[in-house]
Amino acid sequence: MDFDSDGVRLHYEVNGPENGAPLIAVHGFASDYRLNWVGSRWQETLTNAGFRVIGLDCRGHGHSDKPHDQAAYAVETMANDVVRLLDHLAVSAAAYLGYSMGSRIGLEVMLDFPGRIQRAVLGGIGGAGAIDRADEIARAFLSGEPTDDPVARTFYTFASSRPTNDLIALAACIGGLRPERNPDRLAKIRTPILIVVGDHDEIARGAPELIELIPSARLVTIAGRDHMSAVVAREFKQAALEFLTADS
Repeated sequence: MDFDSDGVRLHYEVNGPENGAPLIAVHGFASDYRLNWVGSRWQETLTNAGFRVIGLDCRGHGHSDKPHDQAAYAVETMANDVVRLLDHLAVSAAAYLGYSMGSRIGLEVMLDFPGRIQRAVLGGIGGAGAIDRADEIARAFLSGEPTDDPVARTFYTFASSRPTNDLIALAACIGGLRPERNPDRLAKIRTPILIVVGDHDEIARGAPELIELIPSARLVTIAGRDHMSAVVAREFKQAALEFLTADS
């Protein structure tokens, strides 16, 4: 299914019981909903737990439109995409599941639209990491060649292996997704947040420092996992379900 988000066509799908608690799932950079959340069996886990899962292909990704203008990927714009999808489906508030880029977008939704997210699980996000290497990643995508930078090389290899990816659009996207540098903004968040990272995740460094800035956040670290392998970890799913179904 598609909807119009201020002139950009975005693809989404809805799975799970019609009367289930709504949860919107937003994927990582250079991925899409099905790769991030279906192939990893997150959708199955969540729908079996009674959630109505709303899956978004972010602009520049999956089956959504892929503009080449960096201005189209400001994190505020991508947060608006999430809220417009909730409006399109007449969902006043939902739980949120994000990974990496999807986690950064989720933070912005909670900052700009308090009340639309009831509680959030944010995986693969820290105070520093891949977005700090945005220029190197963009250069690799625009040149069509891997670089000596290990983070840029990881993302180039991942992104270029998927035929649906438009590397020019992704280069524009990574340039628009700057990390939130204002601690005063983060301190205003009151939405309950669970941040989950692998202890070998060099792409999402600084998670302990990030939760110190957000009063409502707590951290779970998964042993032996890096940025790519943490997504499928049983411990991640278990911690997320316990958090999402908690009474308070």
